[in-house]
Amino acid sequence: METRHSSAQRSFRLSKGTLDLLDAASASTGESRNALADRLLGEALRLERHPLIRFHEGAGSRRRPLVVGTRLYVHQVIATVRASKGSLDEAAEYLSVPPRLVRAAVEYYGEFSDEVDEYAEEARRFEDDERARWERQQRALA
Repeated sequence: METRHSSAQRSFRLSKGTLDLLDAASASTGESRNALADRLLGEALRLERHPLIRFHEGAGSRRRPLVVGTRLYVHQVIATVRASKGSLDEAAEYLSVPPRLVRAAVEYYGEFSDEVDEYAEEARRFEDDERARWERQQRALA
């Protein structure tokens, strides 16, 4: 989850064990310690509020909210709910998931709709780019 808002200076005391883990993760991902701590803290706070949502690295290496136990991103569930004219039960049936997971995605979307809409647009652009690349390859092989 990328934050595009201004930042504020805060001071936290962290245990040596937590700092060691943060340093190791920073070294392996290439993210700065501050950026990594911001991302992980933001995700953890969202997980506290929305326990059926997890974060998964998607297209473009951005972490996106995913419905737990599925391969469905929140934006995909929201698109299905919209296509079902707002029926959570119909969306759940179509996606073959329990209705509580669809509700969890809707609840997350209710709180973070701008972010989810941005992810949906990025995913659409990525899909369009991949389709265009595939079509170019097919023309080259013809």
